[in-house]
Amino acid sequence: MVADAPAPLPLKRRRRLTNIDPMEFEAAKAKFAAMKEKVGREIRVFQTSALSPSSNEMSNSEETDDFYEFTAEDYYRILATKKEDKSLKTRKIRDSEAAARRSKITKAIIRVRFPDLHTLEVTFHPSETIQSLIDLITKVIARPELPFFLYTTPPKNQIKDMAQDFYSAGFVPGAIVYFSYDPPAGVDSTVSYLGPFLQEEIMSLKDLEFNTEQRQQAEAAQSSPESKPAAAPVVQDHKPSQKKPVKPKWLKM
Repeated sequence: MVADAPAPLPLKRRRRLTNIDPMEFEAAKAKFAAMKEKVGREIRVFQTSALSPSSNEMSNSEETDDFYEFTAEDYYRILATKKEDKSLKTRKIRDSEAAARRSKITKAIIRVRFPDLHTLEVTFHPSETIQSLIDLITKVIARPELPFFLYTTPPKNQIKDMAQDFYSAGFVPGAIVYFSYDPPAGVDSTVSYLGPFLQEEIMSLKDLEFNTEQRQQAEAAQSSPESKPAAAPVVQDHKPSQKKPVKPKWLKM
């Protein structure tokens, strides 16, 4: 299964909550807490630009096709590497190394892209299954009664194994998946590309960023007293001491 690389997306500017008044700060905090209680985890909502190229398009435009040609030199180098790995490492060692690499990855950031270019971002543990993502989407979409599916691209590949965890699916440290309704017969097919796709209260989080660091900065700004300017240090004027002239011993008057 191939997923888009978790490269930085061309996003619209999000509102920052570091320099806000206390009422706006508390309202935003309550909004995020209510959403977390409803869906079981913190989520973000933002919109991408239709005119911005995707990360795959940008990467494909950087190199020509000749760059990716598989040469005989590449083949023999890979073959030699495999022989060396087999001769120097037992299966137990390889499994141990794979388990160590997996234990270092503690989260999978999944971005669900909707046809109206809105994106839902949510963080899972790599050991959680894709079914947990399906369950969360069902809680936040505008029409949960309609069947839907997720897919990756390119090429378009529908995600069908819901029991697979995010690590095994290749969705770590992050991935972009795409949402589409699968309307049954008798339902207007335009529902597949006409929004809104997210519930109104979920959309109220759009472009609102509220992370732990910003929360600590805002709380510190509220609780800290106004700083007073430090008093300028007093510089004392030292006059040079005048020494009394001393008559040398060898001088006789």
